Amino acid sequence: MSKRNTQQRRHGIAAFIAQQGEASVDALAQQFATSEVTIRKDLATLEKSGLLLRRYGGAIAMPSEIVAVDETEEYVSERKLAIAKAAAERIRDHNRLIFDSGSTTACLIPLLNDKQGLIVMTNSLNVANALNELENEPTLLMTGGTWDPHSEAFQGQVAESVLRSYDFDQLFIGADGIDIERGTTTFNELIGLSRVMAEVSREVVVMVESSKIGRRIPNLELPWNSISTLITDEGLDTEAKKQIEQCGVQVICAPVEKN
Repeated sequence: MSKRNTQQRRHGIAAFIAQQGEASVDALAQQFATSEVTIRKDLATLEKSGLLLRRYGGAIAMPSEIVAVDETEEYVSERKLAIAKAAAERIRDHNRLIFDSGSTTACLIPLLNDKQGLIVMTNSLNVANALNELENEPTLLMTGGTWDPHSEAFQGQVAESVLRSYDFDQLFIGADGIDIERGTTTFNELIGLSRVMAEVSREVVVMVESSKIGRRIPNLELPWNSISTLITDEGLDTEAKKQIEQCGVQVICAPVEKN
């Protein structure tokens, strides 16, 4: 099937689920005259684009409270850099760290060149490659495990077992959204490894832009009682900050430097 037809089918699937509210893989395969394997691949791609949420055996429409934010990539980059700078200030020489996959945590890596004797574990090939390019040559550890194309990282029981063999000073992790009442939320249903990362770390640092705070994505990843610190940007409103702090979490709002 051509790329054009694939795009048309995926557009049709997104429209169909938006209209119906939910659909099973079997029903979609019949509706679009293709295999269930192809439908699962389509759903994974559409979920990654933020157009729906996968569920066991099918998918549901994106909840209405999850609103896309209209912002320029330049401004997003400025916010992520501000968050990364605030996170880097918390890292000391010889710290043992975990870096989860994600674009915000990746912004932190170039800021580590002045830190000596770091030991870093990650489940992300992109993070590992970036760490390997640092001049200070941190000791790099990989979780191994089963490759998950959706999160572009290793997941599963093998990765969890490797993590439990160590203890760490800090975990730096992002999030697809923040539920102010519950904690971090994600589109990905594979949340076991994130929770093990938090269990084996003395300090859990969540790095997320303020635009994601208030997104009530159904999959709870880390509850507030597993999180030590939330680093966001100065766009976080005062009331939301107060509510999160009442959950026992330190909230840092990094100032954004405009060029």
